[in-house]
Amino acid sequence: MRGDGKLNHDILPGEKGPQDQCGVFGVWAPGEEVSKLTYFGLYALQHRGQESAGIATSTGENILVYKDMGLVSQVFNEAALESLKGHIAVGHTRYSTTGASHWRNAQPTLGRTAYGTVALGHNGNLTNTAELLELLDERYPNHESELRGGNTTDTAVLTALLTGNPDSSLEQTAIELLPKVKGAYCLVFMDESTLYAARDPQGVRPLVLGRLERGWVVASESAALDIVGASYVREVEPGELIAIDENGLRSSKFAEEKRAGCVFEYVYLARPDTAISGRVVYEARVEMGRTLAKEHPVEADLVMPTPESGTPAAIGYSEQSGIPFGHGLVKNAYVGRTFIEPSQTIRQLGIRLKLNPLKAVIAGKRLIVVDDSIVRGNTQRALVKMLKEAGAAEVHVRISSPPITWPCFYGIDFASRAELLASGLAMDDIRQSIGADSLGYLSKDGMVEATNQPEEKLCTACFTGKYPIELPAADRLGKNLLERSVATIEAEGHVHNS
Repeated sequence: MRGDGKLNHDILPGEKGPQDQCGVFGVWAPGEEVSKLTYFGLYALQHRGQESAGIATSTGENILVYKDMGLVSQVFNEAALESLKGHIAVGHTRYSTTGASHWRNAQPTLGRTAYGTVALGHNGNLTNTAELLELLDERYPNHESELRGGNTTDTAVLTALLTGNPDSSLEQTAIELLPKVKGAYCLVFMDESTLYAARDPQGVRPLVLGRLERGWVVASESAALDIVGASYVREVEPGELIAIDENGLRSSKFAEEKRAGCVFEYVYLARPDTAISGRVVYEARVEMGRTLAKEHPVEADLVMPTPESGTPAAIGYSEQSGIPFGHGLVKNAYVGRTFIEPSQTIRQLGIRLKLNPLKAVIAGKRLIVVDDSIVRGNTQRALVKMLKEAGAAEVHVRISSPPITWPCFYGIDFASRAELLASGLAMDDIRQSIGADSLGYLSKDGMVEATNQPEEKLCTACFTGKYPIELPAADRLGKNLLERSVATIEAEGHVHNS
């Protein structure tokens, strides 16, 4: 379950859809209950990670950390928040893309410097972790860090590097280290006296700065600022390090901006009430639906969304086409993640646990079902079958993004390329696979135009295979082998890329 009430693509038990790695939140606010501000900030970012949650606070003399596995509301209670005293806090909610889902990998991570303690939270995924490990062992062979305790994340590597230099302040170490870090990263970290935030030069993941009456807030999304009553100031710029302490806010540029923001934030990942680079995500999704209706019109009686991810695009499709919008599926709002392993029989029936068709609405109707993306296709296959069993005359599937044909190395946990339904299949093969009467994907140009951003400032790698940040050698090799194998199969006439 997403924190904004939005379903992930896991409406089938065991079916995992695209997941962002993490949400981060930080606050510097003397006189405020910073642990509770952080709790509500993380609650607003719950959709960015549901495996673990943690908060660290500083009184100016020491840092306390409380973290555990589970949703934000499961991890924290009133007593836990009351124990987290101080005027600085960093918070984190995690979905693992590197490192297993264990308590030891929960964040914030902790590290010791010659000057005190560091607590760090990270959203994204690094692409040169192996090089950073070599750098760590070369520079600080006797380092003590969470790596020694079995923390397997790239965040633990960053924490160890930030805390390893006994001759430099944390701020100076960060300025020297961050240009060497490659990949997608939004960092929120602190020592006993200062809150820091940093964003990679490409700005792959969003990170924003907000103002409280008595302090400052940084968060993964602007919606989290709204929740805690902070006013939006600006984005943390790509390649920027911000420090906030009793002397105010100061900014340093550690790298030249090479903006490549993730377009999938607009398609699916971000909350609809978030704004990214000046564009409200809800408005972008409605526009994607309007363009989808222009590109793939079809005669039908009702436009309906896959709740809730397809709703804004379905509204846009309805507005453009003139076909009425309606809800043909009822969602159980209280079904979240379950750790009960279903039997095969229950797995086959499990979609009804989260979605149930409104037979009175859909019986005899020609339906246009709008969703944001297709990953493996299991969910769409089950939905089409369920709607037809409930009496739908026709089911036309419309997707408000292009086919996903490449994996993400920057913090979204997609399936492997071999598991992506659109990789190596022609459009009609995909349609037949999910059982739809027709299928239409939004074009790349239509998706990009809806963001109000030029394509050269976006990362579209999951749709195009063009990666703006260099990949590790092993990933490059795998990508090249896949390219060659697909090209070979195409040349032999067996497969057509969609």
